[in-house]
Amino acid sequence: MKKLLLTLPLLVFIAISCNKPKTMKEVNPLLVSFETPFQLPPFDQIKLTHFEPAIDSAIQLAKLEIDSIINNTNPPTFQNTVEALEYSGILLDEVSSIFFNLNEANTNDTMQNIASKVSPKLTAFSDEIYMNDKLFARVKDVFANKDSLNLTAEQKTLLENTYKNFVRAGVNLPADQKEKLKKINSELSLLTLKFGQNVLAENNRYKLVIDKKEDLAGLPQTAIDGAAEVAKQNKMDGKWIFTLQNPSVIPFLQYASNRDLRKEIQQAYINRGNHNDSLDNKQNIQKILQLRIEKAKLLGYNNHAEFILTENMAKNPQRVFDLLNKVWKATLPVAKKEVAELQQIINSEGAGFKLEAWDWRYYAEKQRKIKYDLDEEQVKPYFKLENVKDGIFWVSKKLYGLTFVELKDVPKYHQEVSVYEVLDSIGAHQGIIYMDMHPRESKRGGAWMTTFRSEYKRNGKKLPPVVSIVCNFSRPAGNAPALLTFDEVTTFFHEFGHALNGLLADVTYNSLPIPPDFVELPSQIMENWAVEPEVLNNYAKHHQTGEVIPKELVDKIVKSGHFNQGFATTEYLAASFLDMNYHTLDQVPGEFNVVEFEKQSLNKLGLIPEIVSRYRSTYYQHIFSGGYSAGYYGYLWAEMLDADAFNAFKETSIFDPATAKAFCDNILAKSGTEDPLKLYVRFRGKEPIIEPLLKRRGLK
Repeated sequence: MKKLLLTLPLLVFIAISCNKPKTMKEVNPLLVSFETPFQLPPFDQIKLTHFEPAIDSAIQLAKLEIDSIINNTNPPTFQNTVEALEYSGILLDEVSSIFFNLNEANTNDTMQNIASKVSPKLTAFSDEIYMNDKLFARVKDVFANKDSLNLTAEQKTLLENTYKNFVRAGVNLPADQKEKLKKINSELSLLTLKFGQNVLAENNRYKLVIDKKEDLAGLPQTAIDGAAEVAKQNKMDGKWIFTLQNPSVIPFLQYASNRDLRKEIQQAYINRGNHNDSLDNKQNIQKILQLRIEKAKLLGYNNHAEFILTENMAKNPQRVFDLLNKVWKATLPVAKKEVAELQQIINSEGAGFKLEAWDWRYYAEKQRKIKYDLDEEQVKPYFKLENVKDGIFWVSKKLYGLTFVELKDVPKYHQEVSVYEVLDSIGAHQGIIYMDMHPRESKRGGAWMTTFRSEYKRNGKKLPPVVSIVCNFSRPAGNAPALLTFDEVTTFFHEFGHALNGLLADVTYNSLPIPPDFVELPSQIMENWAVEPEVLNNYAKHHQTGEVIPKELVDKIVKSGHFNQGFATTEYLAASFLDMNYHTLDQVPGEFNVVEFEKQSLNKLGLIPEIVSRYRSTYYQHIFSGGYSAGYYGYLWAEMLDADAFNAFKETSIFDPATAKAFCDNILAKSGTEDPLKLYVRFRGKEPIIEPLLKRRGLK
């Protein structure tokens, strides 16, 4: 039974049930074997009313399975205790994962109410397992004899993680403190859920309605057509609506000439969850921080960051701060230089104002044209969504021998979702991937990969994975198909890297955790192929003419690789520091002011006013409703790994078979089975160095 991680939707590890009864009569479809191709979830049969009773039933079944381990009269062994615990609760894992994946990608008020009911139940059940003294006594007995058990590396990791899960869940605490910790966990499960629900509601309620055509000045036709489509959907034909979804707000900030409107939508974006109303998240943040600190101290840590980082590659807060500070020191001068360059453009136009945060993307786009003769609208026609997807499939085949076959007649949770069977190099079934590409009000913002079923093995049988990519990419607009920005292209490659990690997994146990500062390595290294000329020539084809992207345009894209990196790195680092500053607190005073704390943290850092932290506190889902608390730095840590790892390909070739096999065998297939640094060194032959990262970002 894996420890339930309900606030980490992008890293949900589940398994197909081997325990569900088969039946011919009409019952809850979540509680019978899935009679579907590849045993995929029967989305066409599942109703919202099925979820809560299915989760309740699955909890009861899991309790029986746990009781059988506790009451086993045979001496505890790895097989009858640790492995039995690993394989318990499979039905619960499956049902809850289906529910929480849908709650992220296709939610509604009813689902959110169900989530508020079942989250505390699942948290309580997890506590019941990991605070059980009798069960822990059996695990402890096996752990004490681990050196004499002749276990494989993966079995040792499972044993060590199982033992630590009990300790980190508070099994050694006195009874009264256990009850206190249970209450904290229950409250946190609801608070983090509420935080994310508020952000989704904030995203959906703001609309910038434009009824004067002159206010569209500067915007590309694709953005105008997209806004017209949104207006039509809102029964406001003849007007244009821009929202806080990235495919809408980012082009507006890049191209709209109307400075007042740029300011309005940018301010709406950065103040989500900060309006002192029913959707305000400041009090939620304060409570979350208080409870996380209280929990950390109960478990013997000074703060939440210490509790989290002992399980990450970084190991402690100081190592995180050391990395962040080293890159910050190199980045801030670059960002200040960029400010001066953008201000020079403003001055040359005789505009007579100082650069502000809502001006940055607009003047950066002008600067891109000046420096590189490159306009993002020039390249978008070459980034048709379907072509980019085909390019990613091509890269995956070249590297790992995978083939993707679309499945038309399988259940889907939304009509926009596409489904593919993944075949290995000899044409055998490797797994399934769902793709959900466009924004809608029922989907949270951002992009992520998740699993409906993680790969694992039982009784010598391999259970193939079912993974899903969920994104919020630009929709088709007017007569044009879905055309992506280059940022969306790299995001697609990024999430597909996560998907490859899931599809190519070759592990026995699917509960083994992958720390956030390692889990981003497979995704971030995949981004490198997106900009390689050989790869661009394969997928970047004009959506009207079919013309391959011209070499001069490819050269411009490559040369502009360092463009705006001061801004991009600074806004990311600011958010990373903010995360660490929150989670190294050892107390939260009753009069704690979230906005003031954020302001002081960023001022102390020296963040320049022209740049806003990538995430401000009240919509910072990664750390307050996701799995990245004290872990947002992990993207940078993983980039240090991926920049160094991609050099291994560049030293040979970007499709070198031996290098690809080594990366697959040691990283993609075995993530979580051993210490991450050991796996990396086994692939690379040495520990990673930071210099390739600094060079890539133009900071060295």
